[in-house]
Amino acid sequence: MDVDVYAAAHRAEWNRLEQLLGHGRLTGPEADELVALYQRTATHLSVIRSSSPDPALVARLSSLVARARSAVTGAPAPAWRDAARFLVVGFPAALYRTWRWWTAVALASLAVATVVAAWVAGDPQVQASLGTPEEIRRLVEVDFEAYYSSDPAGSFAAQVWTNNAWVAALCLVSGILLVPVVIILWTNVLNLGVVAGLMASAGRLDLFLGLITPHGLLELTAVFVAAGAGLKLGWTLVDPGPLRRSDAVAAQGRATVGMALGLAVVLLVSGVIEAFVTPSGLPTWARVGIGVVAEVVFLAYVVVLGGRAARAGETGDVTAAEAGDRAPTAG
Repeated sequence: MDVDVYAAAHRAEWNRLEQLLGHGRLTGPEADELVALYQRTATHLSVIRSSSPDPALVARLSSLVARARSAVTGAPAPAWRDAARFLVVGFPAALYRTWRWWTAVALASLAVATVVAAWVAGDPQVQASLGTPEEIRRLVEVDFEAYYSSDPAGSFAAQVWTNNAWVAALCLVSGILLVPVVIILWTNVLNLGVVAGLMASAGRLDLFLGLITPHGLLELTAVFVAAGAGLKLGWTLVDPGPLRRSDAVAAQGRATVGMALGLAVVLLVSGVIEAFVTPSGLPTWARVGIGVVAEVVFLAYVVVLGGRAARAGETGDVTAAEAGDRAPTAG
């Protein structure tokens, strides 16, 4: 094929397409013409590439087709806009829609921790089975308090954040199997109850609460949210509702993965509080107050933004265009 002859035959169409792309607003007929010319030019580019490619001509047509494609299909949304939508709409909607699950997890976990703490605090035999008197004395008098200042604050915050994010991710990802989430929760709740019981038996429960509350409110809430969302994912596999099982699990799974990203931010905040506020020289009431404010802000975020997004039909899943088509179901 003679490229020069081919180009001369279609140059008028390419020039017209370039002219239309330069217009700010198009009339209806002009928009139809732009779509038709875009399709033809894309074909011309394919023919030239496969026959006897001219680098300069290919470059021009490639640029022209790319511009026309953007005009026809629309430019993709900037990444910052997707991130903002996730933080303002997607993540809070997913939190709100699963609140019954993670609230139930929180109440059950705290109840178990309280029972374990009372059992440990009131039974010397249980305490003796947990360690020698010297080990327990060192834990309640030195180690528990020293833990929060054992490393430089920045390094400690990164360590805490990584550990908690890993626990939350395990709860979310393993939720499809249900049982692993229960095991992870039991391990964490048991440790919390045992330490609280040992501190209470030594008359240092006030120190325990003063150190654990500033960061623990938000940290434990994030873990409970992860566990609740993980369990909901697993239950969706058991009871998919009106959707096909594969569609229901896929939708809930995508929302759950999104929650993992959002909870990483929440746990980063709790890690900063644990590293910089918990071991600080601030009075106990100030440190606890900071933790309470962080918790209240998070819950308000869920109720206000999450409630509004959920009522608007948001689920925390990706958009319909990103999720792909789904086969219709009856009922």
